[in-house]
Amino acid sequence: MTVTLFISLFTLGAAASSLLTEAVKKWYENASKDYSANVVALIDAIIVGGLGTASSYMLLDIPWTVNNIICLLLMIVVIWMGSMLGYDKVIQLLAQIKVKEDTKENE
Repeated sequence: MTVTLFISLFTLGAAASSLLTEAVKKWYENASKDYSANVVALIDAIIVGGLGTASSYMLLDIPWTVNNIICLLLMIVVIWMGSMLGYDKVIQLLAQIKVKEDTKENE
């Protein structure tokens, strides 16, 4: 696997996994059920990262070597980290901007 392919798969996978994680979290919230956001993100990363990387290996005729299997496992981990941090940090940033704007208006 090349670095370019790894970065491309990570970018697409992290975006897809973040959206899927947030959709599942909203579903749990609407159903009033308890959930662990980290576990939801991990399951989504295994599905999106693992299956996405395996699919790209098959579609691009990349051989199943030890190095490529290690890259597949690393892809799951980095997508898991990306999906846990991405959306929540964006929402936190937007909330901080809103609070800052509200305090400026009140001055």
